[in-house]
Amino acid sequence: MNNGTVTTNAGAFSPAGSRPAVSAKKETKVQRFKKKDLIHLFRGLSSMLKAQINTSDALKYYGQGLPNKVLAATLEQIRLDTESGMSIHEAFRKTNRFDDMTIGLIQAGGDSGQLNRAFRELADRLKAELYFKKQIRKAVLLPGIVISVLIGAFIVSQVKIVPQVEGMLEQVRQAPDGLTALAFKVSHATRILWPFAVVSALVMGVLIWRSEGTRNAITSVAMSKWRLLSQLIMSLRQMTFLSTMELLYSNGINLSKSMRVAANSVKSTPLFPEIRNAAEQYEHSGVPLSVAFSKFTSVDEQVVHMMSIGERSASIDNQLKMLADMYEEESENYMNDFTQVLNFVVLLMAVSLIAAVFIGTFLPIFLMGPKMMQSGI
Repeated sequence: MNNGTVTTNAGAFSPAGSRPAVSAKKETKVQRFKKKDLIHLFRGLSSMLKAQINTSDALKYYGQGLPNKVLAATLEQIRLDTESGMSIHEAFRKTNRFDDMTIGLIQAGGDSGQLNRAFRELADRLKAELYFKKQIRKAVLLPGIVISVLIGAFIVSQVKIVPQVEGMLEQVRQAPDGLTALAFKVSHATRILWPFAVVSALVMGVLIWRSEGTRNAITSVAMSKWRLLSQLIMSLRQMTFLSTMELLYSNGINLSKSMRVAANSVKSTPLFPEIRNAAEQYEHSGVPLSVAFSKFTSVDEQVVHMMSIGERSASIDNQLKMLADMYEEESENYMNDFTQVLNFVVLLMAVSLIAAVFIGTFLPIFLMGPKMMQSGI
């Protein structure tokens, strides 16, 4: 689930022309709710349903006085739809504000008579997702800011300060040599290249932000070069998918549908088409679940092995739960290791950039002293 926008395909083509199709698309474009708001919502609904309050009243009570007026209006619409005879999951789906995984689990909870558990597990699922996103942001954001500031300081020193030192040396008619000459050459190169480097970095940043293909390509290259990063990302992806699949399957959704719906939790990753393909093969080709995972996905061998055990012992739900817990634990360990390594790399880069600023700016000043004294003799 994300905080982006969703757009239905209704009205994507109109026989009367393209203008009605565009306006129809704009009308169906809606903003999804923040994960924090959804965590509070699902926890509140779960507690009220557990206290034997019916679904309609639970939606009404939670929406009353809610600061988020859009969420309150959405809950009121869901309440009215359910009172008119619409199923709870279809009422949630009609709003276009909830993803397929959420709808699937609500449907499973409604069909199995455990809607309170479904809402509670949705809240727990979102809480875990938020935690790991916060950890990743914490591990990457601050180092990125530090490195950017130090690179900026290096560029300023090479573009503004070093040329002044070079000019002072020219005034006393002394030719730079040794480290001083090297520092001036670095400054000359920096003055020529820094605009191109900055523009390239900005363009790359925009591409990474806007293009999912670019993000996946960079991630794939980084994963192929850095084993720890590969282990961390694969653990997070598999934890996310397996925990979602376990929630769905344990609440009565069949395996193939559980796989297809759970794949939406990793929709922006290469794992998404692999899982969807494996679900199709499992459902239509009759291959065992473990074989579908083995042949058509890039999941770890441990997942394939435990699915095979689950099929033989009719305990797939238990194996999914065990795997989800295992990968959650591994993800936390890899996250700690990744943060420590990243902090060391940032420290090393910071020391290198500070040394570069010092050598490029102040070393020529120290070395030009004797030359200026020679020129005055």
